[in-house]
Amino acid sequence: MHKETEIKLRVSRETLAALREHPLLKKRNKSGWERRELFNQYFDTPARELAAAKVALRLRRDGEEVIQTLKTRGSSVAGLSQRNEYDWNLPKAKLDLKKLDGECWPEQLAELDKKTIKPVFTTDFVRERAEIAWGRGKARVVIEAALDLGKVIVGKQSEEICELELELREGEPAALLELAAELAEKLPLMPCDISKAERGYRLSDPDSYALSLPAPELNAETTLDDAFTALAWHLLANSQRLAEQYRFNGHWRLLQDWVQQLIELRGLVGSLGQAAPRASSNELRTTLDALLEDWRPLVQAGQDDEDVRKAAPEQFAEELLDVRWGQFSLNTSRWLMGRLWTVERNNRGNRQGSAQLQSWLGHLLAEEGAALQLPRYQQQPEDLAEQLPRIERIQSWLHLARGVLDVPEVDRLFGELNKLHALASLDISDEVLDARMQQAIAVSQNRAWKLLLRK
Repeated sequence: MHKETEIKLRVSRETLAALREHPLLKKRNKSGWERRELFNQYFDTPARELAAAKVALRLRRDGEEVIQTLKTRGSSVAGLSQRNEYDWNLPKAKLDLKKLDGECWPEQLAELDKKTIKPVFTTDFVRERAEIAWGRGKARVVIEAALDLGKVIVGKQSEEICELELELREGEPAALLELAAELAEKLPLMPCDISKAERGYRLSDPDSYALSLPAPELNAETTLDDAFTALAWHLLANSQRLAEQYRFNGHWRLLQDWVQQLIELRGLVGSLGQAAPRASSNELRTTLDALLEDWRPLVQAGQDDEDVRKAAPEQFAEELLDVRWGQFSLNTSRWLMGRLWTVERNNRGNRQGSAQLQSWLGHLLAEEGAALQLPRYQQQPEDLAEQLPRIERIQSWLHLARGVLDVPEVDRLFGELNKLHALASLDISDEVLDARMQQAIAVSQNRAWKLLLRK
């Protein structure tokens, strides 16, 4: 058994060809490119019990070799995945169920009748792989780079495989992100944690691909730094999964949700004050603002315009052919992994970063709530749109961390703020202005809002 640490990057065929000749990979390539044809059969029960347990079981034919592989439940954060992998060389291409026992077999599948395990789909592809190595400080880094081109096949359905896999052999996981980010400076690379097995299951059942990862568990004593790190990873990973699924099927709701993840990430970053000095988050904020400047108006326009919704998948495909999304995803991952906002902050920033979440969040919401000046917008509703960034900062924290607040009816407050935000986003009319005034009153009179303002 070994722990597999890798990052998958979706690419175009043109990018795949360019990667073979990329100067950085050429310079660090210690083995040359080795070409192999890999034929893979995946297995599961009719009820897909292995998939439910996050287990992948396959037979791979690699030249004359036959390898049985079991991959168990692991962790995946924004494209960088870690999981346990067990390999057995077999004399023939027949699944050996006796090897699926002991420490490798998940406890939740202990009662499974292994005789019900049958073939479900294949992934056949050509892999060109090379050993990429270099010195990183005093440490040596070794990464296996694999260029994969082929197909996932389920019955009469198929989906193209065209991706770069970077698997860590020696060194720190941060080195994977560093290499990927350097490659993404000139080439469109899309971090994508969907495995080849998940692609097969998705072809069999389009709803099998989970769009939202489990939300991080926060408590009142969680520090601000830890809470922000967990929530930002969560939003980034969700945005990548939504981007992948929208690219796959073009369902409008996925694009709306993708934009919402970016809005919430922007709200969190913009709320940290001295805990994240502006210079440390400038690149992230600038890129988020550029993405939202392009995609927020389109999503708003598409709510009432079917032509906009129909044209959006092609526009999104063009976004993915540009380097911006890959650079944003990879650089944000590096920023989060290194907690780079903490590197050069002052003592006050350090104190804020180490503050307990319940206390810090109470103070933030009290300050932001007072600055929102809702009584003013009961009289001047035409100006409410200027408060959208502040409303979104409040919304982001209430959505993701309101469970740590010792305040009654906070869920109702979140709903009322959502209504206020929606009205602030609409074009002005007499009807909208009246609705803004009424909603500003509703928020002001909310019990949780009044309690938060007293903090």
